[in-house]
Amino acid sequence: MKKKRIYFFLMVMTLVLILAACGSTDDAGDSGTEESGAEEGEGTAGEGTAEGNNNVLTIALGTDMVSFDVHNHTNTSTEAVHINMFNYLVKRDPESGEYVSDLAESFEAIDDTTWEFKLKEGVKFHNGEALDSEDVKYSLERPANDDTTLEHINYEVIEKIEVIDDLTFQIHTATPDPALLNRIARMGSAILPSQYIEENGFDHFLSEPVGTGPFQFNEWVKDDRIVLDVYEDYFEGVNEEWEQVVFRVIPENSTRVSELLTGGVDLAVNMPPSEWDRIENNEGTHMAQETSNRTMMLFVRHTEGWPTADKKVREALDLAIDNNAISENLLSGRAVPTITRVAPGNFGFNEELYDTYNYDLERARELLEEAGYGDGLDITLHSPRGRYLQDAEIAEMVAGMWSQIGVNATVEFMEWSSFVDMRNAGENKDVYLLALGNSMFDAANALDWYDYERFEGQIDYQNEEFESLVEAAEQNMDLEEREQQYIEAQEILAEDVAHPVLHQESINIGVSDFVNYTPTIDEMIYVETITKSE
Repeated sequence: MKKKRIYFFLMVMTLVLILAACGSTDDAGDSGTEESGAEEGEGTAGEGTAEGNNNVLTIALGTDMVSFDVHNHTNTSTEAVHINMFNYLVKRDPESGEYVSDLAESFEAIDDTTWEFKLKEGVKFHNGEALDSEDVKYSLERPANDDTTLEHINYEVIEKIEVIDDLTFQIHTATPDPALLNRIARMGSAILPSQYIEENGFDHFLSEPVGTGPFQFNEWVKDDRIVLDVYEDYFEGVNEEWEQVVFRVIPENSTRVSELLTGGVDLAVNMPPSEWDRIENNEGTHMAQETSNRTMMLFVRHTEGWPTADKKVREALDLAIDNNAISENLLSGRAVPTITRVAPGNFGFNEELYDTYNYDLERARELLEEAGYGDGLDITLHSPRGRYLQDAEIAEMVAGMWSQIGVNATVEFMEWSSFVDMRNAGENKDVYLLALGNSMFDAANALDWYDYERFEGQIDYQNEEFESLVEAAEQNMDLEEREQQYIEAQEILAEDVAHPVLHQESINIGVSDFVNYTPTIDEMIYVETITKSE
């Protein structure tokens, strides 16, 4: 594995292919290079939101939430909204990486399979009910016991929640769990009102969700907006900056840019690289950028009968991709090529597989010939449009690179919710483009995506040596040994070319000078940390 210098004629060929491919698609997810409604210097950003109410914070998202069921999604952009309505027992300090109290006043390990927690007094849900241990029992045992929830894989280790009294409880795990605090400080761990749900039913909760967070539910108009109002009885004190926060769903890059430049929104996610200078030079706006904990990948079928079940085909697809060209030409250099999904700052990170990639067109062609596809190979590549930074453009560029080795990839672009439904139903074809974060900051969460049973019928990757290493690491309380097990597991994945990995993403948010905002590596939008500029 080593970096290769890009020959000029290959770059020209690749860019020509991209331009040709892009010209054949519609502009539903354009990169913002067309006119976006405001010339440099003509924007009115920095004067508050579109309605002129300086107490309303407006944030433009690229995709809508998927659900208010905190246990049945694995979507970071959904959790970025949820985080303002719900609380966890503990939370990760972004500076130290340590886990500190949120709803829990105190917590300690009793033994390898038991943790004891004491809740803060006086915490109330948005409907006025007091938080107690029964709420924790319901909230953590539901995903632990219900194997139909998408978060079950991350909570099945929890055997039971033992209620000691109204504010004290113990979490018992079936096996030692060295990552329990990581686990309960992330999506799927929001504490819900058990009495409210018991009395009204879960469907009612989904339409009228109730949490303990600094903001409470007002309305959700699907594919348009999510509106939250400040919660006056928040246990950490009422938010003095914002009376309301509005998350507007704006899939088109150019429209999000235009709304930011003209003052229609205060924050806009996933700003395309072609617009970064324009946003910086516009009076009243600037860019806020940070490295993310998200890795862009190509998930391929290992199912018997599919071409990608052959390692030679997977390796050829990987070798045909110039990861650095994607970073430099589509992402302005703000992406790091990598061969592992586990990023720096996560427990179990394999440094040898980071900031490097495979690229060898000649060998890629040889491998396809050996696999029986010397005359060419037709495959389907599914891609979301607008969910991730330059996702559609990356898919087109990958398809262009594959064409150089005789692979004809039909790129199918999909609206995000349809894309998620397709994967969950196992209806995906050869390859799909997906960028995954890691809310646990632990390799356990990242490597779950290679679990055979979890993705049987959708991905079907299976390696017994890998599974044995990961299973042992998940229960290993010897952190040094556990880290080495994860490092070895990643080497197996790289050798198998289980799923070609592209790069670690960056966070690129357009911000009105009206507000102070700093993005965090976990991609959450903590409204409590956003303030008005003086």
